[in-house]
Amino acid sequence: MSHNTFGHLFRVTTFGESHGPLIGGVVDGCPPGIALSLATIQGFMDRRRPGQSRHTTQRKEPDEVRLVSGVLETEAGLITTGTPITIIIDNVDQRSKDYSKIADRYRPGHADFTYDAKYGLRDYRGGGRSSARETAVRVAAGAIARAVIPGVMVRGALVEMGGDHAAERNWDEVANNDFFCPDAAAAHRWADKLDAARKHGSSLGAVVEIEARGAPAGWGAPLYAKLDQDIASALMSINAVKGVEIGAGFQSARLTGEENADEMRMGPDGEPTFLTNNAGGILGGISTGAPIVARFAVKPTSSILTPRRSVTRTGEEVDVSTTGRHDPCVGIRAVPVGEAMVACVLADHFLRDRAQIGSDR
Repeated sequence: MSHNTFGHLFRVTTFGESHGPLIGGVVDGCPPGIALSLATIQGFMDRRRPGQSRHTTQRKEPDEVRLVSGVLETEAGLITTGTPITIIIDNVDQRSKDYSKIADRYRPGHADFTYDAKYGLRDYRGGGRSSARETAVRVAAGAIARAVIPGVMVRGALVEMGGDHAAERNWDEVANNDFFCPDAAAAHRWADKLDAARKHGSSLGAVVEIEARGAPAGWGAPLYAKLDQDIASALMSINAVKGVEIGAGFQSARLTGEENADEMRMGPDGEPTFLTNNAGGILGGISTGAPIVARFAVKPTSSILTPRRSVTRTGEEVDVSTTGRHDPCVGIRAVPVGEAMVACVLADHFLRDRAQIGSDR
């Protein structure tokens, strides 16, 4: 299976399966001398970790990260050596028997059929390589990427669930509820809404918003190395994502030219400033210095108890009901994954910009 790597200078390769002994990855291209903290990396991992509330899968994985290459232990702590950094995360709570009933059945909405069509086999135990379990490695890589661009803050929030929008963007509220929601009232509604969906054997979709502040103007490149292009690609690679938008996104098609154009004035620091941010901090594929804003749509979890019509590998028509432990809304734990992917893209473009322009700009 090819295409397990993303990035250009800051490159991330992941490996492992949902029900294998471990998952892991290799971060290549990280500059030497970058200070890393295992506690900080673990903090990001814990935000994605399953089993922390009734609203996520009850699979109990500690997701403890081990860095087995590419770092040096010094008196001041861990620093990168410039060589490939290998990440190892053990799987400790697999229940492969939960999937024995669907070993020859294609789950509607899953990659079961397409993997079988392409490779002639599939790992039915939680989806194997197609499982969202792989995203834990991305979060660890994203933590390393953040250390490469310490002046950039990347944060995310769940801004819609099951068609119910968060009316506020109170970023201080994100850490106060189980949904990474910036609106306390919306989080309260979502708890009831998700409980009802789970009790009915169903699931809900969601929209995640990622914001990056502190990236200067000039990152990215025209045409085939656009910053927004790479962000969209990175977010689209996350499991269950079916749509990505930058800035005003699809809403920009409903605006007039006057409404959509982000007007400019000189700021107090003598630099141009934008009065609005419909562009999402990117113009012509290059960062403007304004906050970079992206949103992505996550479909409802496909593993549900409600029977759905499908077929077996041998062509028998059947109904499929998926048991086991699954997120009733996979969008919740996609928030730290989206943050990580944007951080990796920004680290990559920072290094590409430094290589092209130099470090003195």
